[in-house]
Amino acid sequence: MGFTVTKSMGMGVPVPHFGIVLDMQRWSALADRLKSKGVEFVIAPYIRFQGEPGEQGTMFFYDLSGNAIEMKGFNDMNALFAK
Repeated sequence: MGFTVTKSMGMGVPVPHFGIVLDMQRWSALADRLKSKGVEFVIAPYIRFQGEPGEQGTMFFYDLSGNAIEMKGFNDMNALFAK
């Protein structure tokens, strides 16, 4: 793919990427569905900043047109920009 890769939390993150923020229940359901369909992840679904402000589920993959997509999930939407 024609993307620059930056390091975040020791992982390669495609830049640029488009993102969608979901509540954690929908994020978890989507992660399970994508895994069951055999989607190849750039970064597999995992919980980032666990137990800290800004805790979030995140995953990265490419759509069928080759665009980098990030899906985030939050239990508390007010934590979206927490540090």
